[in-house]
Amino acid sequence: MSERAQTRTPRSSWGRVRLLDRNVRSLGLVSFFADFSTEMIYPLFPYFITGVLGAPAAVLGLIEGIAEATASITRYPFGQWSDFTGRRRAFTSAGYGLAAVGKLVLAVAFVWPVALVGRFVDRLGKGMRTAPRDALIAAGTRPEERGVAFGLHRTLDTLGAVVGPLVAILLLELHLSYRAIFAIAFVPGVVSIVVISIFVRESRQAPSRTAFRLKLPSSPAFRWLLASSLMFGVGNSSDAFILLKARAVGLGPIAAVLLYVLYNVTYSAVSLPAGNLSDRVGQLPLVLSGYVVFAAVYAGFALAGSWAPLVVLFAAYGVYIATTEGTSKALISRVTPKAEHASSMGLYYTASGTASLAASVIGGALWSAVGPWATFTYGAACALLAAIVLAVARGKAVEVVEN
Repeated sequence: MSERAQTRTPRSSWGRVRLLDRNVRSLGLVSFFADFSTEMIYPLFPYFITGVLGAPAAVLGLIEGIAEATASITRYPFGQWSDFTGRRRAFTSAGYGLAAVGKLVLAVAFVWPVALVGRFVDRLGKGMRTAPRDALIAAGTRPEERGVAFGLHRTLDTLGAVVGPLVAILLLELHLSYRAIFAIAFVPGVVSIVVISIFVRESRQAPSRTAFRLKLPSSPAFRWLLASSLMFGVGNSSDAFILLKARAVGLGPIAAVLLYVLYNVTYSAVSLPAGNLSDRVGQLPLVLSGYVVFAAVYAGFALAGSWAPLVVLFAAYGVYIATTEGTSKALISRVTPKAEHASSMGLYYTASGTASLAASVIGGALWSAVGPWATFTYGAACALLAAIVLAVARGKAVEVVEN
């Protein structure tokens, strides 16, 4: 970029947002409605499983482990398929559609295996859409604006995660049942599909004929990021456990949902500035910092014996994910070939999701057999090890090769 062009580029986060491609802004709106739908359910789900359906915490860990692993394990094959066909929009739309159907399955669940099916369908949709959607975002941006683009997407996505639980609280106050709330959550899910149909357009990517061959990208930055995500993932158990922690210190469902809203407010507020900062200082330092914050937060959850510390911990938890989620995607899009964006992102999240299955199962077992503190201490230790891996990567001066 020339010096003249640089002087015209706003330095503020929102100033740069105005220059982004329409697809990027539209996909942010899509994610707003989709997360609005999902987060009406998610903070209530642990209480639905353990309270209404009477399942133990270990079953909750199993359900969440399978659900989140499904979302992550399927990202690589669907990313490969997207690269192979050169299509992004069709996978994105179908994935959001499956997620909406999953809400209806939960609404009719009277035993926990049916609830597992609902979560599975929901998360299968997430696995189908994520990598192709992120490839659409990357295709509409220059390398030097990927951080702010993915930061905007996480901001709008998480605003939906703020609105959803607040609507759920309102419906609880109106004495609606969990199942009725799950059914209502289907509506914003449908809206997300409508937005895709009207506003999102695609210039078909040239198909990649090697898409179905498992091959690690040659980028050193990608490999170090993948290694650290595996280490982090084996300790990153489902967020359902931080909600159970709120219950363990005596908070009811509404208070716990409000804490979850606080987490999402922080996540939303920090995501765009973090993405903007990562375009200037690099994505690796932001991801490393996020892992350190996670370790500190999980250590705090392990020690907390009352509700007061949870206010700070839930807010800080939002900082962790804001500095890692979008920046990881931006980094991957900058160090891998354009024709392999979906498969590379899919591989990254498939690997970390496979690790998360073990984390949730182990977390549930530790919770039941030892106590909540063991679940969080284990997660904090894994996050610190992951941060060390990235610190080594920085020491080796891993370069970002933009494309």
